[in-house]
Amino acid sequence: MKMANKNNDLSKNQEKNSTSVKSHMESEGAADNDAKISEDKPSRTAQKAARPTTSKLSTAAIILSLLIGGALIYKVQQMNDKYQSKIGELQKQLAQSQQAINAELANTQQQTLDQAKQINLKTETSLEQQQKSIRSLQVELSDVKGRRPNDWLLAEADYLIKLAGRKLFFEHDTISATRLMESADQRIATLNDPSLDTLRKSIAKDIVKLKATPKFDREGLALKLMALQQQVDTLPLTHSFASDIKKEERKSVSEDINDWKTNLLISIKDFSKDFIKVRSTEGNITPLLSPQQHFYLTENLKAKLETAIRAIYVEEQDIYSRALDIADQWTNTYFNNDEISVQSFHNALKQLAVENITVEYPEKLEAQQQIAEIIQERLSRQVTTVIAEDK
Repeated sequence: MKMANKNNDLSKNQEKNSTSVKSHMESEGAADNDAKISEDKPSRTAQKAARPTTSKLSTAAIILSLLIGGALIYKVQQMNDKYQSKIGELQKQLAQSQQAINAELANTQQQTLDQAKQINLKTETSLEQQQKSIRSLQVELSDVKGRRPNDWLLAEADYLIKLAGRKLFFEHDTISATRLMESADQRIATLNDPSLDTLRKSIAKDIVKLKATPKFDREGLALKLMALQQQVDTLPLTHSFASDIKKEERKSVSEDINDWKTNLLISIKDFSKDFIKVRSTEGNITPLLSPQQHFYLTENLKAKLETAIRAIYVEEQDIYSRALDIADQWTNTYFNNDEISVQSFHNALKQLAVENITVEYPEKLEAQQQIAEIIQERLSRQVTTVIAEDK
């Protein structure tokens, strides 16, 4: 706006200058006309001589005013460009400042939002913990207020049933599991509560299933195999020659002096028998084992029996049978089967190999889940009663 006003002032000045020049020229023309009428011819001649000089001055004044106006216009244009450049820079700085303010404002808003979320999360967590604490206190309070005199019997029955489940599923001890279930049934019968008849029926079904499960004396079978392990070191090895060795006929010295050569050979053989003995045998002969080989044989045989013992506790029938079959083969090959101890060892392996160590056990105890639901129902009922009383 200032630049436009200045331009308008410049144009007005120029117009004033041109108007003054014209008026001046017109006044001069009028004066000349008056002089022409009043003066005489000699003065007109002098005026004609002065007119060119006045005309030049007017032209110079007009040119000077135009130059001054152009210079002013150029200066004003430069100032306008300078101001426009400064305005652009200021607008750019203003935009940058606005962007920085917006970014900082967005960052501040995000930080505030994150802090609000964290505070909200902490508040919810604290509120949830307080609610849990309140529920726990309510349960404990209900346990104190609403406890029945015989509730400990139901809790004890629940413990016994859970213990029976552990004996069955982890140890496969059906005998102990059966006794524990019977003890739990006795505790529930002491309560004399008709609402627990369904639970007692489930316990009775579980007891029937446990008693119907085949009994397997795992420890007894393992002890028999351990006894055979201890007997391995006492088993005699087989001989290096066959049992059907041909007996040589004993020759006696003749009284005929002509048989002196034969008698000499017989005497030498009889004398050498105390030092060297030669036997002739027929058939396949098992070579003698060195002491080191004998040690490896007995240790490997013990290891096979140990494998069978471990297979008993994990109920791996194939591993158990295979280990005893290999042990029986080694017994027949490397030990003297004519000895009674070896025969007894062999018969014991045969009897143990036919034992069935795999048993199908019940998958679950029905009473275990049922008694847990009954206890939970009674507990929730007691909590509801206590809360209603507090209100």
